[in-house]
Amino acid sequence: MRPLPQQTVNDILSLLDQGLSLSQISTQTGVHTSTISKICSKLHFNLPKSKGGRPSKLSSTTINYAQRLICSGEADTAVDVHKQSKDVCTKPVSTQTVRHHLKKHGMKAIVKRKHLLLLKCHIHARLDFALAHQDWTLEDWKRVIWSDETKINRLGSDGRKWVWKKTGEGLSSRLVEGTMKYGGGSLMLWGCFGWEGPGYAMKIKGKMDTNLYVSILEDALQDSLEYWGQTPDDIVFQQDNDPKHTSKKAKTWFKDHGFEVMEWPAQSPDLNPIEHLWGILKCKLASHKEPLASIDELWKRVEAEWEKISAKECRDLIESMPRRVSAVLKAKGGYTKY
Repeated sequence: MRPLPQQTVNDILSLLDQGLSLSQISTQTGVHTSTISKICSKLHFNLPKSKGGRPSKLSSTTINYAQRLICSGEADTAVDVHKQSKDVCTKPVSTQTVRHHLKKHGMKAIVKRKHLLLLKCHIHARLDFALAHQDWTLEDWKRVIWSDETKINRLGSDGRKWVWKKTGEGLSSRLVEGTMKYGGGSLMLWGCFGWEGPGYAMKIKGKMDTNLYVSILEDALQDSLEYWGQTPDDIVFQQDNDPKHTSKKAKTWFKDHGFEVMEWPAQSPDLNPIEHLWGILKCKLASHKEPLASIDELWKRVEAEWEKISAKECRDLIESMPRRVSAVLKAKGGYTKY
């Protein structure tokens, strides 16, 4: 084979320095790609090798723009990013391309968690609460009696349940959570707990109003304090800002009976450890395989499982309060992992 003119070789080396591919250089010089490859190996072996593959349709600027849209909340999904980046992209790209690059840069799609809406006033109130209690020790939190209401379904939780299945496995009773047209019924439960363990739980009969709430305080709360050997002077009572809880009649009852009621920020179930105690109770109830025939049977089972909750489980939750307060401070009053 006749050697190439030196000028042609120099032109090839210059084009390689410019970053052109072998096929592009071959088109411009008329030299076969295998010959160009040999010249590159002998005379330009320090040239970085191409990783191969098709060039990315999205530039680094566009990818950064997409990440900024996601992180700022202007876009939630790859479809949203695709729509908003049409003016930025010089070439048309698909939603799948956007999704691929977001994954490549460490992002992943998740299901949004359901959480109570936090307005500016809620965020400020939560931050004020955290600032007021950031120096509370465990001894301070031991004095608090936590209270709340919850709904318990006869046929299990309202949330999702997970199960493993084999590839190609058909639908079976093992993979189905049975429901009824009208829900199967449920009951409302009021409960409280403290450092000494769970207090008395009470089934809420009928519609919860101020009168019924005060009667619960008169019976279940007072009985719980007597069971623990405590008086209103020994404790701080916690409740949320439900209108029944903050009614004039309820406030008068607390004042007449000498209770100190904790100032509580609205929209803050993540600060109340009793929410996790409800989770413990409902897990215990879900572990029963025998179906329940009536709400009365459900209440008997609830009573039995409530009494089995140990003081240690309650104390573990109360010990999390300094961490919860720190999480609110870190989030500047916003959402926390709790």
